[in-house]
Amino acid sequence: MKGEVQIRHVKYSYHKNEMQLNDVNLNISRGECIAIIGSSGCGKSTLTRVINGLIPSFFKGELSGQTLIKQKDLCKLSSWEIGKMVGNVFQDPRSQFFSNEVAGEIAFGCENMGLTHSEIIEQVGRTVKEMEIENLLDTSIYALSYGMRQKVAICSAKAMNPDIYVFDEPSANLDLRATYLLADLIRKLKNDGKTIILAEHRLFYLSGIADRYVFMEKGKVVKDYTANEIQEQKSEALNKKGLRSLRFDDISIPEKDSSNCKSLHSIRVVNLSKSFKNNHLLRNITFQYDNNEIIALVGANGVGKSTLGKIIAGLIKENSGKILVDGRLRQHKQRIGEIWYIPQDLDSQLFGEDLIDELTTGLKHSDKNIDKAEDILRKLGLIDLKRKHPATLSGGQKQRLVLGVAMMRNVPMIILDEPTSGLDFNSMEKVRTLIEEQQKNGTKFFIISHDIEFVARTCNRILKLDRGEITEDYYLKNIEDLLKSMNV
Repeated sequence: MKGEVQIRHVKYSYHKNEMQLNDVNLNISRGECIAIIGSSGCGKSTLTRVINGLIPSFFKGELSGQTLIKQKDLCKLSSWEIGKMVGNVFQDPRSQFFSNEVAGEIAFGCENMGLTHSEIIEQVGRTVKEMEIENLLDTSIYALSYGMRQKVAICSAKAMNPDIYVFDEPSANLDLRATYLLADLIRKLKNDGKTIILAEHRLFYLSGIADRYVFMEKGKVVKDYTANEIQEQKSEALNKKGLRSLRFDDISIPEKDSSNCKSLHSIRVVNLSKSFKNNHLLRNITFQYDNNEIIALVGANGVGKSTLGKIIAGLIKENSGKILVDGRLRQHKQRIGEIWYIPQDLDSQLFGEDLIDELTTGLKHSDKNIDKAEDILRKLGLIDLKRKHPATLSGGQKQRLVLGVAMMRNVPMIILDEPTSGLDFNSMEKVRTLIEEQQKNGTKFFIISHDIEFVARTCNRILKLDRGEITEDYYLKNIEDLLKSMNV
């Protein structure tokens, strides 16, 4: 049977001698939901860019083979023709935004399709209701959290009502409630007969939705699993392939003991509060490190987790309260550089000409230890890419690189904001190992995350932020407590 999407002997390279896709053949039937899975850099995102026409129209390179959508050769179609058939949600939602506020962004594609004003209002209203963001229509996109921006991107694609949807890591920055809402939306699209193609690392929310799991390695499709075949595999078997867990109940929690770690610095947050236009986002936040435990901050999208991280690092000024480092009160400007914050927006952190330059940029000449930089890249699995430009890396590779930048600095505390979005299991483990090594040397870590698997395997202690307050503070002993805190 001819598929709605047919990929025949497709090969693609961004640069000569660097093959991203190597003889890919895939047939996707109308109404199927296909999950493209595999390690970071295996070609998942590249394959989605072929399907939605961004390769070769936007991403230049050497492309061969044939891709058909509804029996039409993509190479013979204009961008607007492809856009009517294929809706897209990218890993970085900012890259697809055209408007400043939410309503205009969701309406943008509908306007380009020539819908009437009343049709646009109907489509936008229906979509925001399904994603539960009706109250955000007049909000500036740039005032939203990363996860909320992802919701807007999904709404923008859905409002145009295409027959085919291509998602690239759509759940990467969503909290669990939003992820399950995404799962419901995908299930509804599937029930409506839509064809859905997702490149994903987080697999748990696709159970009962995805029909097939296409496993890629080094640009090739090496296995095409049925839903039953993938569901039969436990977390340990999937992890060995570099894949994330399908279920939470069999995630293993390694033994973690922070009592033997060096504790070179003390950190205390006392009665910290922050308001924006009379909106009390954070109220009387108080906690301190008992020794050198790794603390995870969990909570829903939009509750102020990133804001709290930025305040602690001195990037945003608190309204009241204080932060003490080694017993000394540190004003917000004093904390900049002393407490290192790694945001979700990775591209704003990258300045170097290559990976070595990235790790050493901004350091004093005496601190530019090339051997140390290479050792960090080796531990992060990036040493073979050390002469590449940071902008050419995959999202998961950038995540590891910016962590390496922090590791080059001898700071008392590092704040990581969603450090595992876009990471496969192996990359996540590299990050975890490096964090634990740095922890033993005396660095304190404050990790803002929705990633249950990463938090369970990495963090000793859990803080939950809800309605502007810390509502839970406990040491992690079992997966059940963490699942309750994250509303699973």
